[in-house]
Amino acid sequence: MQVGLKLATEAFPPEEIVRQTVRAEEAGFDFVEMSDHFHPWLDTQGHSGFTWSMLGAMAAKTERIGLVTGVTCPIIRYHPAVIAQAAATVQILSGGRFTLGIGAGERLNEHVVGAGWPAVHVRHEMLREALQIIKLLWQGGYRTFEGKYLQLEDARVFDLPEQLPVIAVASGGPHASRLAAEFGDGLFATEPREDLVGAFREAGGSGPHYAEVPMAWAETEDAAIQEALEKSRWALTGWKVMSELPNPVNFDAASQTVKEDDIRGQFSVGPDLDLHVHQAQPYVDAGFDHLVLQNVGPDPDGFIDACAGGLIERVRGLTAS
Repeated sequence: MQVGLKLATEAFPPEEIVRQTVRAEEAGFDFVEMSDHFHPWLDTQGHSGFTWSMLGAMAAKTERIGLVTGVTCPIIRYHPAVIAQAAATVQILSGGRFTLGIGAGERLNEHVVGAGWPAVHVRHEMLREALQIIKLLWQGGYRTFEGKYLQLEDARVFDLPEQLPVIAVASGGPHASRLAAEFGDGLFATEPREDLVGAFREAGGSGPHYAEVPMAWAETEDAAIQEALEKSRWALTGWKVMSELPNPVNFDAASQTVKEDDIRGQFSVGPDLDLHVHQAQPYVDAGFDHLVLQNVGPDPDGFIDACAGGLIERVRGLTAS
């Protein structure tokens, strides 16, 4: 079991994300994971720095901790050739500590280049082609690819690491889990669903299984809930909403009905570490072996201290019940 920290790139400026990465390494986390967004989910979050620039600084400032994108969309805002090159470079600069989390993305970030937002089945077909392009370029040499949606013309990634990055593919259903097994090296999920892990394994997948565990740590339960309501209520809108709305103002409107009890139902809240350990157990039971502690509370340093003070080891020691 490995335990990671989710870095809220939408809630903190870039230099603070790098600082928190250093603190996470000092606290004993195995890895940090970060999203790759153009916009925050809500204007109240107030940030959304360029993930690939931050990854370079994080690699330079740390020595041991793993670096993971959770997740990058390589089909519209980026061409997969760009991601193949970027991921290879981060893998080199980090000394082999990078994992490329890949997913079909959200309209929130991808619509900005004016290329439209395809239907979900088209996005999944595009993702399949993108994964093929990335794997092709990582074989070395000049490569060309003619897909239904994506093309590659006479391209070569010159700087390839000795050990290629692990690719963990995001899954919200068995079809995506099978895609992860076919074209990726690992699985990425946000729900404690055994069927996602099962479909991945049945299709031949054997790599790491990443899952985000929603937590809201604070010195009081009320402080945790209020911070979650202000900045993270978007997380309760559901994936069909999260993938389709175009701007933070839309998420603000869509999440206005979220109440305190809804927060309690989604997050473990407050200072009690037993609650947070209990929150992680269903993910272990579902078969995930790389748990990402996603704190939406108001005090990131307090949470890191709590993790160093015992939460990391308690989560790391969990076994399926």
